[in-house]
Amino acid sequence: MNDLQIALIAAGAAAVAGVWGYNKWQERQHRQLAEKIFKGGQPDVLLGGESASTEPSLGDAPLRTQEAEDPVIGDFAAAATVTPAPEDVQETAAAAPDAPTVLDAPDVGLPPPPAEYADDIADCVVHLEFTEAVPAPALWAMQARWAGHVDKPMSWLGFDEDVGAWRRLSAHDAGHYGAMYAAVQLADRQGAVTDAELSTFFDGVRDIVSQCAGVARLPDQDEALVSARALDEFCASVDLQLGVNIVTTGEPFAGTKLRGVAEAAGLCLLEDGSFHALDEARITRFTLNNIGAELFVADAMKSLATQGVTLSLDVPRVSDGPAAFDAMMAVARQLTGALGGTLVDAHGSPLTPEMIASIRAKVGELQQRMAHHGIVAGSVRALRLFS
Repeated sequence: MNDLQIALIAAGAAAVAGVWGYNKWQERQHRQLAEKIFKGGQPDVLLGGESASTEPSLGDAPLRTQEAEDPVIGDFAAAATVTPAPEDVQETAAAAPDAPTVLDAPDVGLPPPPAEYADDIADCVVHLEFTEAVPAPALWAMQARWAGHVDKPMSWLGFDEDVGAWRRLSAHDAGHYGAMYAAVQLADRQGAVTDAELSTFFDGVRDIVSQCAGVARLPDQDEALVSARALDEFCASVDLQLGVNIVTTGEPFAGTKLRGVAEAAGLCLLEDGSFHALDEARITRFTLNNIGAELFVADAMKSLATQGVTLSLDVPRVSDGPAAFDAMMAVARQLTGALGGTLVDAHGSPLTPEMIASIRAKVGELQQRMAHHGIVAGSVRALRLFS
């Protein structure tokens, strides 16, 4: 055996050890993150604790469903992770010599990507680097071949060296990028990203770095899938919408009067057919909807007559939930008095001050639970996960 053969064997062993070591490090990072976010199963704030007989119903309803096979919150860290042995890695590399190298991209002092597009809790994030800057149109065309098979939102970020910042790529981007991030959202109100979607995303990234002489920092796919399911299950446990109804005690509410009272209370009629209470940033705090099937349309309000209206609060999507709830209840009382209606819950039972106070406290507890898990109600992260 000559010196060249010995050197090649040593280099191969070092490469295998490096890949194995990186996989172990990545596994530990995912497990630590998951434990931090989803540690401990707490009782549902709105559904647990007090007995159902004493709990007022304000039309609270879960906005996503859970599958029975989803992991239980708190058991996330116990999910088994299979890390390939060094000999398995070696066999995989030998079977696919043209596969892109998956390794820790060099630290070149770049700033972190913007969290609204590449979030360490909401997204599976991949760092890509290329030996030479790659034109954005080529990158966009390559990902467009498979992006339609991934239903969850995806973002592609390229580092613009001229301005020293990350830019989100679009079909019209004409830049060239040597460093990139690709991110796919792990969960939303439609559920967790699927194994098939993650496979499509991972394979697509591998194909891009293979064709463009690059490297990708890929997390473990099984760990990412477990993270997605645990995140979705937690979000499902806090994803509730509260509603109070104002119903007529006799004649239907006239649309003209209803509109006048709603606008006097500071609500704005938007194109979605609902009146919205907007904050200073024009973000919705709560909405006023027709209790019937007909939407509120400006031109049709004169002829509209309805048996009631519903005020709704989307708890995960509003900051300072108790204050938003107070504002909603103040408008509810104002509308009730002006229209001559009755304030009731989803089952038609009158709402007492004690019931309203109990619900207000539970809204605050629910949002505290979200914040404890790193998802602040009304934040960009929450708006993405609860969309």
